[in-house]
Amino acid sequence: MSFVTTSDGIQIFYKSFGEGRPILFSHGWPLTADAWETQMLFFGERGFRVIAHDRRSHGRSQQTWDGNNMDRYADDLADLIESLDLKDAILIGHSTGGGEVAHYLGRHGTSRVSAAVLVGAVPPLMLKTTANPDGLPVDVFDSIRAGVAANRSQFFKDLALPFYGFNRDGVTVGTGLRDSFWLQGMMGGLKGLYDCIHEFSEVDYTEDLKKIDVPVLFIHGDDDQIVPIGAAAKKAVNLVPNGTLKVYPGKPHGLAETDPEQFNHDVLAFINAL
Repeated sequence: MSFVTTSDGIQIFYKSFGEGRPILFSHGWPLTADAWETQMLFFGERGFRVIAHDRRSHGRSQQTWDGNNMDRYADDLADLIESLDLKDAILIGHSTGGGEVAHYLGRHGTSRVSAAVLVGAVPPLMLKTTANPDGLPVDVFDSIRAGVAANRSQFFKDLALPFYGFNRDGVTVGTGLRDSFWLQGMMGGLKGLYDCIHEFSEVDYTEDLKKIDVPVLFIHGDDDQIVPIGAAAKKAVNLVPNGTLKVYPGKPHGLAETDPEQFNHDVLAFINAL
C-alpha cells in the first residue's frame, strides 16, 4: 500500500501501476480509488501509467475531523501530483471527483496537465439559486445529510440503485456493483463523508472552469439521476475555453462502471486525438 503525506500532514492512499503517460483518476462520493479498477486495467494494458487515490476521509486515506473541503481536496491532489512528479498528465474526475479536478486546475494551474475528462461531474454548481435556477433545491442535499447521519449503511444501499440506474424499468440490478458501492462507502469516515456533501453540492466551480486552458471532454448520461445533465455538463462545457460534450443517451450517473467498454474507448479516442 502506498501513501503520500500532504502539506498539512495527512496520509493519502494511492495506487500507481504501469509506465508511460500518466492518467490520474479522481473518484465520486462516497467511493474510493477502487471505483476506477476497470479503467486502470484498460489503460494500464495500453501503455499508460494509471494512478488513483482515496480522497481524505474516504477509503484507506486518513480520516480527518477538519479539512474535508474542496480547497484541501485540490491541494491534496496537487501534493500527490507533485510527489509523483507527474507531467503531461490526463486528469479524469467523476462526480465529486470532477469538482476536485476542476478546482485543482483552477487553483493550481495546468503546468503538469495536458487534458481533463469530467464524467457526470458536479460543476459548475449543483445547488439551485437565483442565479442557478436549474440546480437542485437545498432540501435534496439536506435529505442526503440526514440519511448519512442517521444510517449511512442503509442510505448507501438505497443510493446505489439510482446511482447506477438500477431503479429504471427493464434494468437488471447489478448486485456486484451495488455491493461494491456499499463496501466502498462504508470504508470512509462518517464525519468526512458528511462534510463532503456540502462540497459537491454548494461549491461553485464557475471560475475554475473558466481558467482551464487545456482540452476538456465532458461525458454525461442524460438519465443521470444524481447530477442532472442540464445544470451540469450542458452548462460547464460552455464555460471552459476548449470543451467537448459527449452525451450518453439513457445512461446513469455511474456510467463508467455500467458501460466501461464505451466509456474507455471514448476516453482513449479523446487522448489519442490530443
